[in-house]
Amino acid sequence: MNASLRLGLAVALVIAILDQITKWWMIEMVMRPDGIAATPFFSPVRIAVTPFFNLVMTWNRGVSFGIGNNGGDWNALILSGLALAIVAAMLVWLRNADTLILRLALGGIIGGALGNVVDRLRFGAVADFLDFHLAGYHFPAFNLADSAITVGAVILVFDSLFTKRDSTKN
Repeated sequence: MNASLRLGLAVALVIAILDQITKWWMIEMVMRPDGIAATPFFSPVRIAVTPFFNLVMTWNRGVSFGIGNNGGDWNALILSGLALAIVAAMLVWLRNADTLILRLALGGIIGGALGNVVDRLRFGAVADFLDFHLAGYHFPAFNLADSAITVGAVILVFDSLFTKRDSTKN
């Protein structure tokens, strides 16, 4: 296994594990008043942390920002399959990644995608709990996996726009 693949897989593993730990903690420890479990069908708690940040328990059955969050019977399987296909393509890209920043970005995206796939297969929905808001407007709730995917994608965009590469190399 080459160094690019090893580093990216290590980042992906760390992200996926941290994502699952934070979700477990939120679902099982924080969002259980009087022993009532937060499930995809019941989310009882909103905890105000700061004037602009809450901990909430939401379940996203769709894609980013709740698009397609209609609870369709096949959403979890279709979206998990799509995510795994994207992860496979990213693994090929990762194997050939030529910079540290690219390896880290791809590892973050892969780990985040796998963390959300675990949720979809376990619960039929992705557990989201970070709720930022301002002046009554709430950004869609998200989780650590979503953050890793977003940061990784932003890094990929900046890398493609601002990194000079030798176009004569294969």
